[in-house]
Amino acid sequence: MKTYILTLLLMFSAGITFANDYHSSSSQKNLMSDTIRFKVDTNRNIYYQGAVKLSKNLTVDVIYTRIVQLMAAKNIQQNFGYQQDGKLIFTTSQDLNINPNYVGDDNDNVIPYTVQFAIIIDLKPGSYRYTINNIVLYFPTQTGNKREPYFDLYLKATDTNSKRVARNAQNIMNALEHYLAAFSSDLRQGVEQTSPMYSKF
Repeated sequence: MKTYILTLLLMFSAGITFANDYHSSSSQKNLMSDTIRFKVDTNRNIYYQGAVKLSKNLTVDVIYTRIVQLMAAKNIQQNFGYQQDGKLIFTTSQDLNINPNYVGDDNDNVIPYTVQFAIIIDLKPGSYRYTINNIVLYFPTQTGNKREPYFDLYLKATDTNSKRVARNAQNIMNALEHYLAAFSSDLRQGVEQTSPMYSKF
Protein backbone atom coordinates (compact mmCIF):
# COMPACT_ATOMS: atom_id res chain seq x y z
CA MET A 1 0.00 0.00 0.00
CA LYS A 2 2.79 2.41 0.87
CA THR A 3 4.51 1.60 -2.42
CA TYR A 4 1.29 2.31 -4.33
CA ILE A 5 0.79 5.68 -2.60
CA LEU A 6 4.44 6.62 -3.15
CA THR A 7 4.09 5.76 -6.86
CA LEU A 8 1.00 7.96 -7.17
CA LEU A 9 2.76 10.86 -5.47
CA LEU A 10 5.77 10.56 -7.79
CA MET A 11 3.51 10.47 -10.86
CA PHE A 12 1.59 13.51 -9.62
CA SER A 13 4.81 15.41 -8.94
CA ALA A 14 6.21 14.53 -12.37
CA GLY A 15 2.97 15.69 -14.00
CA ILE A 16 3.18 19.06 -12.26
CA THR A 17 6.83 19.45 -13.24
CA PHE A 18 6.06 18.66 -16.88
CA ALA A 19 3.13 21.07 -16.95
CA ASN A 20 5.23 23.86 -15.50
CA ASP A 21 8.08 23.21 -17.91
CA TYR A 22 5.69 23.11 -20.86
CA HIS A 23 3.99 26.33 -19.80
CA SER A 24 7.36 28.00 -19.27
CA SER A 25 8.73 26.93 -22.66
CA SER A 26 5.49 27.87 -24.43
CA SER A 27 5.45 31.28 -22.78
CA GLN A 28 9.07 31.85 -23.73
CA LYS A 29 8.35 30.85 -27.32
CA ASN A 30 5.41 33.24 -27.55
CA LEU A 31 7.41 35.97 -25.88
CA MET A 32 10.18 35.69 -28.46
CA SER A 33 7.86 35.54 -31.48
CA ASP A 34 5.16 38.06 -30.56
CA THR A 35 6.46 40.59 -28.08
CA ILE A 36 9.33 42.91 -27.34
CA ARG A 37 10.51 43.85 -23.88
CA PHE A 38 11.77 47.36 -23.31
CA LYS A 39 14.69 48.44 -21.16
CA VAL A 40 14.53 51.31 -18.67
CA ASP A 41 17.58 53.16 -17.41
CA THR A 42 18.08 55.56 -14.50
CA ASN A 43 17.67 58.61 -16.78
CA ARG A 44 14.01 57.84 -17.51
CA ASN A 45 14.93 56.47 -20.91
CA ILE A 46 12.86 53.56 -22.12
CA TYR A 47 13.94 51.74 -25.24
CA TYR A 48 14.40 48.41 -26.96
CA GLN A 49 17.72 47.23 -28.27
CA GLY A 50 18.50 44.06 -30.16
CA ALA A 51 21.50 42.59 -31.97
CA VAL A 52 21.04 40.38 -35.03
CA LYS A 53 23.66 38.00 -36.37
CA LEU A 54 23.59 37.39 -40.12
CA SER A 55 25.67 35.53 -42.66
CA LYS A 56 29.33 36.50 -42.43
CA ASN A 57 29.24 37.09 -46.18
CA LEU A 58 27.03 40.16 -45.75
CA THR A 59 29.25 43.24 -45.76
CA VAL A 60 28.43 46.56 -44.13
CA ASP A 61 27.78 48.08 -47.57
CA VAL A 62 25.26 45.36 -48.47
CA ILE A 63 23.45 45.55 -45.11
CA TYR A 64 23.39 49.35 -45.31
CA THR A 65 21.87 49.36 -48.80
CA ARG A 66 19.24 46.76 -47.97
CA ILE A 67 18.13 48.58 -44.83
CA VAL A 68 17.78 51.86 -46.73
CA GLN A 69 15.72 50.09 -49.40
CA LEU A 70 13.45 48.43 -46.84
CA MET A 71 12.83 51.65 -44.92
CA ALA A 72 12.05 53.49 -48.15
CA ALA A 73 9.51 50.79 -49.04
CA LYS A 74 7.90 51.25 -45.60
CA ASN A 75 7.87 55.05 -46.03
CA ILE A 76 10.12 55.49 -42.99
CA GLN A 77 12.18 58.66 -43.09
CA GLN A 78 15.97 58.49 -43.02
CA ASN A 79 17.48 61.33 -40.97
CA PHE A 80 21.11 60.26 -40.94
CA GLY A 81 23.31 57.81 -42.76
CA TYR A 82 27.07 57.36 -42.83
CA GLN A 83 27.98 54.22 -44.69
CA GLN A 84 31.69 54.30 -43.86
CA ASP A 85 30.90 54.38 -40.14
CA GLY A 86 28.05 51.87 -40.44
CA LYS A 87 25.35 54.01 -38.83
CA LEU A 88 21.77 54.84 -39.77
CA ILE A 89 19.04 56.84 -38.03
CA PHE A 90 15.37 56.82 -39.00
CA THR A 91 12.18 58.35 -37.59
CA THR A 92 8.59 57.42 -38.23
CA SER A 93 4.99 57.93 -37.13
CA GLN A 94 2.63 54.97 -37.39
CA ASP A 95 -1.15 54.87 -36.97
CA LEU A 96 -1.94 51.73 -34.99
CA ASN A 97 -4.78 50.00 -33.20
CA ILE A 98 -4.71 48.95 -29.56
CA ASN A 99 -6.79 45.87 -30.39
CA PRO A 100 -4.12 43.31 -31.45
CA ASN A 101 -6.73 41.07 -33.09
CA TYR A 102 -7.99 43.73 -35.49
CA VAL A 103 -8.27 42.40 -39.06
CA GLY A 104 -10.56 45.01 -40.62
CA ASP A 105 -13.90 43.31 -39.99
CA ASP A 106 -16.93 45.55 -39.32
CA ASN A 107 -17.33 43.96 -35.89
CA ASP A 108 -13.73 44.60 -34.82
CA ASN A 109 -13.18 47.05 -31.99
CA VAL A 110 -11.02 49.87 -33.36
CA ILE A 111 -9.06 51.81 -30.73
CA PRO A 112 -6.66 53.98 -32.76
CA TYR A 113 -3.52 55.75 -31.64
CA THR A 114 -0.35 57.09 -33.23
CA VAL A 115 3.17 56.18 -32.19
CA GLN A 116 6.28 58.17 -33.05
CA PHE A 117 9.77 56.76 -32.52
CA ALA A 118 13.36 56.75 -33.72
CA ILE A 119 15.41 53.80 -34.96
CA ILE A 120 19.19 53.82 -34.63
CA ILE A 121 21.00 51.05 -36.50
CA ASP A 122 24.71 50.24 -36.06
CA LEU A 123 26.30 47.94 -38.61
CA LYS A 124 29.16 45.46 -38.60
CA PRO A 125 30.10 42.79 -41.15
CA GLY A 126 27.56 40.00 -40.69
CA SER A 127 25.53 41.73 -37.98
CA TYR A 128 23.62 44.83 -36.95
CA ARG A 129 22.24 46.34 -33.76
CA TYR A 130 19.07 48.39 -33.64
CA THR A 131 17.75 50.68 -30.93
CA ILE A 132 14.16 51.91 -30.83
CA ASN A 133 13.80 54.97 -28.61
CA ASN A 134 12.23 58.43 -28.25
CA ILE A 135 8.82 56.75 -28.21
CA VAL A 136 5.85 59.11 -27.96
CA LEU A 137 2.19 58.16 -28.19
CA TYR A 138 -0.74 60.30 -29.38
CA PHE A 139 -4.32 59.42 -28.49
CA PRO A 140 -7.28 61.05 -30.27
CA THR A 141 -9.67 63.08 -28.08
CA GLN A 142 -12.57 65.42 -28.82
CA THR A 143 -10.27 68.42 -28.49
CA GLY A 144 -7.29 67.01 -30.40
CA ASN A 145 -4.49 64.52 -29.87
CA LYS A 146 -3.27 63.82 -26.34
CA ARG A 147 0.53 63.46 -26.23
CA GLU A 148 2.02 60.90 -23.84
CA PRO A 149 5.70 59.94 -23.59
CA TYR A 150 6.20 56.21 -23.40
CA PHE A 151 7.92 56.46 -20.04
CA ASP A 152 4.77 58.00 -18.54
CA LEU A 153 2.74 55.12 -19.93
CA TYR A 154 5.24 52.70 -18.39
CA LEU A 155 4.73 54.33 -14.99
CA LYS A 156 0.97 53.87 -15.34
CA ALA A 157 1.43 50.21 -16.27
CA THR A 158 3.42 49.67 -13.08
CA ASP A 159 1.02 51.70 -10.91
CA THR A 160 -0.07 49.64 -7.90
CA ASN A 161 -2.73 52.13 -6.79
CA SER A 162 -5.13 51.55 -9.66
CA LYS A 163 -5.51 48.17 -11.34
CA ARG A 164 -7.72 49.69 -14.05
CA VAL A 165 -5.13 52.32 -15.02
CA ALA A 166 -2.34 49.74 -14.95
CA ARG A 167 -4.35 47.27 -17.04
CA ASN A 168 -5.24 49.86 -19.71
CA ALA A 169 -1.64 51.06 -19.95
CA GLN A 170 -0.36 47.49 -20.17
CA ASN A 171 -2.78 46.76 -23.03
CA ILE A 172 -1.34 49.68 -24.97
CA MET A 173 2.22 48.53 -24.27
CA ASN A 174 1.36 45.01 -25.42
CA ALA A 175 -0.11 46.33 -28.67
CA LEU A 176 2.98 48.43 -29.37
CA GLU A 177 5.33 45.56 -28.55
CA HIS A 178 3.37 43.32 -30.92
CA TYR A 179 3.83 45.84 -33.74
CA LEU A 180 7.54 46.34 -33.03
CA ALA A 181 8.13 42.59 -32.95
CA ALA A 182 6.66 42.34 -36.46
CA PHE A 183 8.71 45.36 -37.53
CA SER A 184 11.99 43.86 -36.28
CA SER A 185 11.14 40.60 -38.07
CA ASP A 186 10.51 42.50 -41.33
CA LEU A 187 13.81 44.32 -40.86
CA ARG A 188 15.74 41.07 -40.60
CA GLN A 189 13.97 39.55 -43.60
CA GLY A 190 14.71 42.68 -45.61
CA VAL A 191 18.40 42.43 -44.78
CA GLU A 192 18.76 38.68 -45.32
CA GLN A 193 16.54 38.69 -48.43
CA THR A 194 16.01 34.92 -48.37
CA SER A 195 12.34 35.20 -49.34
CA PRO A 196 11.38 34.49 -52.99
CA MET A 197 10.05 38.05 -53.03
CA TYR A 198 13.67 39.22 -53.27
CA SER A 199 14.64 36.91 -56.12
CA LYS A 200 16.41 38.51 -59.07
CA PHE A 201 14.21 39.71 -61.93
